[in-house]
Amino acid sequence: MAHAPAPLEAPVDPASALRRVAYLMERSRAGSYRVDAFRNALALVKAMPAGELANHLAEGTIQSVSGIGKSTGEVLEEAYAGELPSRLAALQDAASKPLATGGEALWAALKGDCHAHSNWSDGGSPIDEMVLAAMELGQEWLVLTDHSPQLRVANGLTVERLRKQLSIVDAINKGLGSAFRLLKGIEVDILDDGALDQTEEMLGRLDIVTASVHSKLRMNAVPMTKRMVAAVSNPRVNVLGHCTGRLVEGSRGTRPQSSFDALAVFTACLDNNTAVEINSRPERCDPPDELIVVARDLGCLFAIDSDAHAPGQLEMKQFGCARAERLGIDADRIITTWDADRLLDWAAAG
Repeated sequence: MAHAPAPLEAPVDPASALRRVAYLMERSRAGSYRVDAFRNALALVKAMPAGELANHLAEGTIQSVSGIGKSTGEVLEEAYAGELPSRLAALQDAASKPLATGGEALWAALKGDCHAHSNWSDGGSPIDEMVLAAMELGQEWLVLTDHSPQLRVANGLTVERLRKQLSIVDAINKGLGSAFRLLKGIEVDILDDGALDQTEEMLGRLDIVTASVHSKLRMNAVPMTKRMVAAVSNPRVNVLGHCTGRLVEGSRGTRPQSSFDALAVFTACLDNNTAVEINSRPERCDPPDELIVVARDLGCLFAIDSDAHAPGQLEMKQFGCARAERLGIDADRIITTWDADRLLDWAAAG
């Protein structure tokens, strides 16, 4: 059951204070350069030999460590002194209200997320930090969906890198036992002709495949429709990601939605057991309401996903839940409310 992480109270472990500050900054959509200071400091602290952090804090020299600045150092110092860091307290107060109005029942029903990135592609945090945040939210599972090779600007995974990542996922799951399940996935590019940007062999090793268009978004409607229908009809594809590619706000500016025959694309989704993603990122808000209604009325399944590129962005699913509730999407048609076994049985059915 999804929920917000419980607020931290003093005394708090210094590293945990840094982690939660970064998480709450990501949740509030703070600038990435500001968040990076705290994530980088956390990585430094985690890598320190045993006792080194405590020695620096006891001697008052933590801010002399390269990569630890005034803001991050103050959080560490206040936590070490047994206080709740003032920056953390302020962020927790600001986060006391949900991100979105409405959708509370769906948010509570969510068990997982089919679309999340790590620093293996264009995410900001290691895989283990994404897993920890998902667990703190009460999720039962998370699909790791870093980008595919063609998206070089996002450091997409080659076959070799994806193979290595899958071995790391196995190791993480072995360590977690029954506490949580990290599922093997990808956000695979839909190529111009509807083919998928990864080998058949590697796609066959994945639990969940989310397929998205990232290139030639202004393609004419007829070839774009053919392209998308081909992709969602591929038995390896489980979820159609942010189908219109639009941007409605944010630092990257705005971008109009792609043109395609939504009825044809969503009918292909229905016929091929492919879920339509409700992408929860506020800058995407994709698909628009009128297209969700088309997919709803056809009988399509949906995936309410965060498209998180940082741990604190996993909570963005609240925005998708509010939209799904407002548009009358039944919870059982949302695959991210299913437990992992049901999800995997559905995906295996193709």
